[in-house]
Amino acid sequence: MSNVSDPIADFLTRVRNATRSGKAEIVTPFSKMLGELGRILKQEGFINDCSVEIVDGRPSLHLRLRYVGSRSVITDLKRVSRPGLRRYVGALEVPKVLSGMGISILSTSSGVMSSREARRKNVGGELLAFVW
Repeated sequence: MSNVSDPIADFLTRVRNATRSGKAEIVTPFSKMLGELGRILKQEGFINDCSVEIVDGRPSLHLRLRYVGSRSVITDLKRVSRPGLRRYVGALEVPKVLSGMGISILSTSSGVMSSREARRKNVGGELLAFVW
């Protein structure tokens, strides 16, 4: 991940491109934040598996994408808060994506979590992305 100014946007773009081209698996550079994003996507049922493997002495994040028939479970992903424009929401303002069919991912004081978990724990934070 050389000179990527926004690794989260790069991660989301890699996943979006892979789902649109029908790839079964993708490999991205690893960071703690990207590992948490992968964990949330797996927890919410958007991907089959998320694992960390060492490739050429560096950790890489391996994602196995999920498909129903020939269609990807992930329709689209959107980066919300960017390095130049951060977006924060309170506990009562956590948005629903497509009336609950999708999720929003937040970085909170209790860690990175999905909108469902944030509402249950009654916490707000930085709104990272929408996934549907």
